[in-house]
Amino acid sequence: MRFSRRGLLSAAAGGALGLASYQVSQPALADQKTLRIGFQKYGTLILLKGKGTLEKTLEPLGYGVTWTEFPAGPQLLEGLNVGAIDFGSTGEAPPIFAQAAGAPLVYVAHEPPAPKGEAILVPKDSAIRSVADLKGKKVALNKGSNVHYLLVKALEKAGVSYADIETKFLPPADARAAFEQGSVDAWVIWDPFQAAAEAATGARTLANGEGLVANHQFYLGTSDFISGHGKAIDVLLAQIAELDQWANGNTDAVADQLAASVGIPAPILKIALARQTFGITTLSGEVVKGQQEIADAFHKLGLIPKPISIADAVAKIG
Repeated sequence: MRFSRRGLLSAAAGGALGLASYQVSQPALADQKTLRIGFQKYGTLILLKGKGTLEKTLEPLGYGVTWTEFPAGPQLLEGLNVGAIDFGSTGEAPPIFAQAAGAPLVYVAHEPPAPKGEAILVPKDSAIRSVADLKGKKVALNKGSNVHYLLVKALEKAGVSYADIETKFLPPADARAAFEQGSVDAWVIWDPFQAAAEAATGARTLANGEGLVANHQFYLGTSDFISGHGKAIDVLLAQIAELDQWANGNTDAVADQLAASVGIPAPILKIALARQTFGITTLSGEVVKGQQEIADAFHKLGLIPKPISIADAVAKIG
């Protein structure tokens, strides 16, 4: 089923969302269809969950909504792969690893690039002064996350082989502990954890994504749900578009709303939010090409077991 580009974009021209009070989603009734959304603690989807407007808009169409939190993109897409959720949002790398593993996913839309929203950090007093200095060093990152490609590209630009560093695959909380304890030499991380580490430790940036990677956030769904529930997806995307428009003009409010869920003070979140913009849109040929370049690079390095075609996993948008 093709769903409407107009449905995705019309809400963005229709005005800002009202600040609805937080409502916890109730389990769907037995005779309802259910849209199961996976979310992380940062980004548009958690804001949408908090507003409670999606449930009200989908109810007349016979849908309930459930929400499941995941610590990062790879885990979210594993949830999608095993049928626990129908829709979610991740960075660039997780869907590539998931598609290579056979997950039945399709790309639906994306947010604007945010190259400053991820970085390779070193302790403030580190002797490491350039990416080239990472040769032979221990580097922490979340395997299969968006920062994985940043590391690949930064090393490539610096003339350092990926095999010449020692990767330590750790989730953000464990990686920060290792970084602060000195058991790793560098940490590749994304916002808002990046901003929090900078504020708390004075960490220095060796490189961010500027000139290296786009750092898109993608909205993805299972192929079966996207093809079979076009009206519900139209509503969901329109709600995201409307919320994105509001978020671009209300950074302080967004930071305040995210602070409790993320566990990071609002002033630090404002720093992270300043490094991104909101504005959901469908995938262009250029974005598909960029995602294909990441997939090809990962296959060349042996990080994924087989070549994949990103174009084959893009949902048809009318």
